[in-house]
Amino acid sequence: MRHWTWPERKGVSRRAMLSGAATILALAGCGREPEAAAAPELPAGPPEGSLEWAVAGPWRAADRARDVWRHPLETLRFFGLQPAMTLVEFWPGSGWYTEILAPYLHKGEGQYYAAGFATGPGADPAQVALSANFERRFSADERLYGEVMFSQFGATTGPVCPAGEADMVLFMRNIHAWMAAGIAEKAFADAHAALRPGGVLGIEQHRLGPDQDQDPAAANGYVQETFVKQLAAEAGFIFVAASEINANEDDTKDHPFGVETLPPRLVTSAPGTPPDPAFDSAPYREIGESDRMTLKFRKPE
Repeated sequence: MRHWTWPERKGVSRRAMLSGAATILALAGCGREPEAAAAPELPAGPPEGSLEWAVAGPWRAADRARDVWRHPLETLRFFGLQPAMTLVEFWPGSGWYTEILAPYLHKGEGQYYAAGFATGPGADPAQVALSANFERRFSADERLYGEVMFSQFGATTGPVCPAGEADMVLFMRNIHAWMAAGIAEKAFADAHAALRPGGVLGIEQHRLGPDQDQDPAAANGYVQETFVKQLAAEAGFIFVAASEINANEDDTKDHPFGVETLPPRLVTSAPGTPPDPAFDSAPYREIGESDRMTLKFRKPE
């Protein structure tokens, strides 16, 4: 386990074919049956170290069911991920994307930074526990995950990695939480500081409809795409492209308990109250996971 703290840096020839044919003829002339040719070996799977390999990895067995909704291969290709990059993921949670990113970057001699929850005085105990579990998990197998670098992001935290070192920063479905905590602008500023000139900021976020009112605290988990673009522009980023890879037109975004009413959480009651066994989650299972924007920004050269 390693914590980063500022300012540390871190084919077959024709002759062979003819010879083989002559051998078979000679055996036939002696009354012996030629041996059957061996069946060609089929590919065992994606080449080790490829992004396809990382996405298909058996260590992801418990999480691959969500690939149909989260499209990790297509999403990371859209962002332009390369194996030798230095990448920072803000608030990786339990490590859904870390399972892909850390092995891929380790094989490619890149570097993965996990900028997790702030765990200082007054921190949310649930977040502290989740961060501890995350660090234990991704420190336990350096052969697979490499040396993951652990840093923190929060209201009073410092740099998430050495300034200008990152080739890519990822915000994966967290902007609404930062809006609620009043640290969304800091997240974009910290990402800008971490990136080298020309570096990429990739964002996946639950998307509010353009005709729906934006709650400044994003209590339902949805954020307008135009608002995200505004936050990025104010931090100095240039918008590059948007993708509908993670869109879901069946998501009406008006669920009783916000986006968490949908899979994978399938929340059945308001925060702070016990689950409601009478609540019918079937319609929300049918909708599937949320409609999400997928945006790519770049720090100016």
